[in-house]
Amino acid sequence: MGSFVIEGGHKLSGMIRPQGAKNEALEIISAVLLTKEEVTVSNIPEILDIRNLMLLLEGMGVKITKIEKGKYVFKADDVDEEYAESEDFVRKCASLRGSVMLVGPLLARFGKAWFPKPGGDKIGRRRVDTHITGLAALGADISFDTQRKAFALSLPQGKSLKGTYMLLDEASVTGTANILMAACLAEGTTTIYNAACEPYTQQLCRMLVKMGAKIDGIGSNLLTVTGVESLHSVDHTILPDMIEVGSFIGMAAMNSSSITIKDVSYRDLGIIPDSFRRLGIHLEQRGDDIFIPEQDSYVIESFLDGSIMTISDAPWPGLTPDLLSVMLVVATQCRGSVLIHQKMFESRLFFVDRLIDMGAQIILCDPHRAVVIGHDHKFRLKANNMLSPDIRAGIALLIAAMSANGTSVIGNIEQIDRGYEDIELRLNALGAGITRQ
Repeated sequence: MGSFVIEGGHKLSGMIRPQGAKNEALEIISAVLLTKEEVTVSNIPEILDIRNLMLLLEGMGVKITKIEKGKYVFKADDVDEEYAESEDFVRKCASLRGSVMLVGPLLARFGKAWFPKPGGDKIGRRRVDTHITGLAALGADISFDTQRKAFALSLPQGKSLKGTYMLLDEASVTGTANILMAACLAEGTTTIYNAACEPYTQQLCRMLVKMGAKIDGIGSNLLTVTGVESLHSVDHTILPDMIEVGSFIGMAAMNSSSITIKDVSYRDLGIIPDSFRRLGIHLEQRGDDIFIPEQDSYVIESFLDGSIMTISDAPWPGLTPDLLSVMLVVATQCRGSVLIHQKMFESRLFFVDRLIDMGAQIILCDPHRAVVIGHDHKFRLKANNMLSPDIRAGIALLIAAMSANGTSVIGNIEQIDRGYEDIELRLNALGAGITRQ
């Protein structure tokens, strides 16, 4: 198990460019199974979760050619269907949350798929009902294999997926992606109401349309998909990762530093810049870049009636839950108080115990809510030895350690590597003091 040794208190300066979006890449790479023709994808982040998904595809017989850093050609013209039903494949899928999005393409193209209980971050209950009920509505038979601890999905002999109307029980991003990809090759028209509509889902829709799919309502929560017989080749470029953009904003603020974040696709950031402004962080949009100037103090806003500011997650266009951990850490050095309300996952705030050990003033109200009383940079956090519990808490702890007084150690950094590419090298280029061990 690797670790980071972080010497705190270094000012940051310079420019940094976000990697390609992890969450979009998982959807896009899964979609290559929908066609026998070549699919070229650029700006793929070179991170652990993506490498593991690509290894799964290669195990199934998908040909993957690296053109250059971040650019790959995929060709799924000779998929090993037998391996895709094997215990080894199911076991590997169970350890990677992103593998859930292979189910829709496999079912649509080959008429069968296994859906194991997904792995990934230990941040609370992550149910898969939306995926299962949506694919069942399209005509899949569902059974549960107790030995494999996985759902078996299949189409009746001689049958194909049939378009239908469905109202999703939640605006699940991965659920929407799975159902959407399956519906593209279903017979007839599928209507998906309460669909996720975040930019990465929009990107998936646009890629599928370029492949020959017929999708109306892109960008809304009502998608209409008219099935086609087959899809063809496409070139696609992945958006910058909005979570990295937010993480870099937080790093600048925690270290009272000035940096420029390059090529952020500002129009796709939604409410993220304004959410950081509520913590008193000044941001300037310069073309497609964000400039964060150095500030002596960051004053948390109050609501118009004077009540304490609440920052909470919500489905797009609300604030992504993946940034609440970062915003909580930033608030520890702002002036004022804020309530962080993590609605989606009941274990994601438990990392605040490590911050409290570092001297942060935080009241954990319950598994979903924490009140932060900021130090206003008058008292620096103390260095600490910690373990990274998940990707987003890991980067939040790294941000805290970078601003702390002394040298901190963060273990289990494989969790951070799952979502952030060469993070210590890129941050050291800005002036951070991070060593990998």
